[in-house]
Parts: sequence; structure tokens; C-alpha cells
Amino acid sequence: MCIPWNRLRGYLQLGGVDRLATGALVLATVLWAGSFIAMKLAIDVYGPMFVVFARLVLASGCLLLLVGRFKSERYQRGDWKLLLFMALCEPCLYFVCEGLALTYTSASQAGMIVALLPLMVAVSAWVVLKERLRPKTWFGFLLAISGVIWLTLLSESTESAPNPMLGNFLEFLAMCCATGSMIALKKLCTRFSPLFLTTVQAFVGCIFFLPILFFPGTPLPDSFHLGAVLSILYLGIGVTIVAYWLYNFGISRIPAGQASIFVNLIPVITLFLGWLILGERLVPLQYAASLLVLAGVFLSQGSQTPPRSVPVTVKPRPRQ
Repeated sequence: MCIPWNRLRGYLQLGGVDRLATGALVLATVLWAGSFIAMKLAIDVYGPMFVVFARLVLASGCLLLLVGRFKSERYQRGDWKLLLFMALCEPCLYFVCEGLALTYTSASQAGMIVALLPLMVAVSAWVVLKERLRPKTWFGFLLAISGVIWLTLLSESTESAPNPMLGNFLEFLAMCCATGSMIALKKLCTRFSPLFLTTVQAFVGCIFFLPILFFPGTPLPDSFHLGAVLSILYLGIGVTIVAYWLYNFGISRIPAGQASIFVNLIPVITLFLGWLILGERLVPLQYAASLLVLAGVFLSQGSQTPPRSVPVTVKPRPRQ
């Protein structure tokens, strides 16, 4: 059977919308939303640093099978600096901050703070990539920041969230790390495939976290817990490999600011999963603060003014 590739490609880009990239970004977002729940379940048993290391080792082991597909990567002199910066931002420093954050705050509150990421990326893209911003974006950014501060100030200590103020601050630092990684990735994806960039992140992460396991005070597992093990499998394969690759693929085809908009789905899905699986609840005023965050994010959305430079279109590679 002959597949009409040209017609299929035209459908996927109907109306100027890259449906393939959009679908990849939506699926990546759903997987990421579930990662807050899985991470919370796993670190309650094994500790944050071991869980992060285990998920990265699992991901690296799977990606080793694909090393032969990286022969056509277009490395240029000095790229190692940007590749290292990308990987140090995420997963290294990102997971340090987020792993510790989820030991102090709830998955629902951490998921709400992720809503800041699109605005942080948009502002960074304005500085680094020259993607212009509208006044509404700046106002939405301030509104969302105010909502996060309000949400944090209303937080009360519970058994699952013993220090939510510290935890929320650490999650904000994790978003700063994710912003740096996404900006670097946007520059790199014009020469490297999403799968290669995902592999770099996983292997650098393994090297980074291995010595941390031997630090004093880092707990190591002494028993088998089925729920925690399944959570690590989900984090290692479903998130570290599949979600990262899907997001890297999506961001390679559309502007960085537009791609980051899909992160808006994470807090909503995380709130639902936190209620459904972990039984987490927010007080009424915290839901109001969460709505303020989302209002600020959605207020900032819309078509951005095109950048001065001509955008580079990255065509999908057949081998992906």
C-alpha cells in the first residue's frame, strides 16, 4: 500500500498548525503531570536522590540501544559547552531542586508552580532569542508570580508537605533550571535530533548523580516496594525518555515561547491526579491563588510579534 506522505504532511500542518508537534507536546505534558505523582510516591519510600539516579540509569540503559543512530548529528566546534549547560540545567540541577521540593511540599502545589515556566521561557526567549513580547505577556507574568506567592503564603504544614514554603521555593528554582535548558535546547535542535539531546541529558545526569549517592545523609533502599519501583519505571521510561523526546521533538518544530504554552496543562492535570491518587486538598483561598496563576498565564498567550531574524524551520528526519 502506497502512503501519500505529501498529503499526510499537508494535513499535519493544516492552517499553519503543526499537528504532529502539537500532539507530541500534549502527550509529553500529560506524562509530565503524572511524574509529580509518581515522584512523590517514590521519594516517600527511597529518597529523592536515589529515585532520580535510578530513573536516569534506566533511561540511559534504554538509550544505549540507539547509539548507532547518532552518526549523522552535525556537531560544530564548541557545541559541547551548550550541550553541557543544557544537561546541567536539566536534568541535573532541575532534579536536585525538584526532588528536594517534593519532600517539603505537595505534588499539587509543585504542579501549580510549573505554570510559571511558559512565562519564564518567553521572557528568556525575548532576551536570548530575540522573540518579542507584548505588554500583555509582561502583565500576565506579574499576575502569575503574584498568584504563586499568594499560594505559598497560604500553605500550611501537613504530614505530606512539612515545609511548603521551602518546597515551593525549590520548585521555583527548578523552573529556573528548566528555562535555561529549554533556551539552550532551542539553539541546539537546529543541528541535533531530539533523541540525541535526550540521550545527552540522561547520560550527563547519571554521571552527575552517581557521586551524590555516597554523600553522608543520602538514604539508600533497604527493601523492595512495588509501588515505588513501578513509579521509578514510569519516571525512567515514560517521562525521562518518552516525554523528554516528545517535548524536544515538538520544540524543534515551533517557537520556544509557543511550545512552552503546553506546560499550562501540567498544573490542572496534576491537581486532578493529586486529588485522585494522593488525596491532596487545597484550601479555598489556595484554589483562588491557583486560578490567579492560570489567569496570568493564559492572559499572556496569543500570537507573539515575529522576531527580527528569519526563523529557521527544522524538518523532521525520516529516521525519527
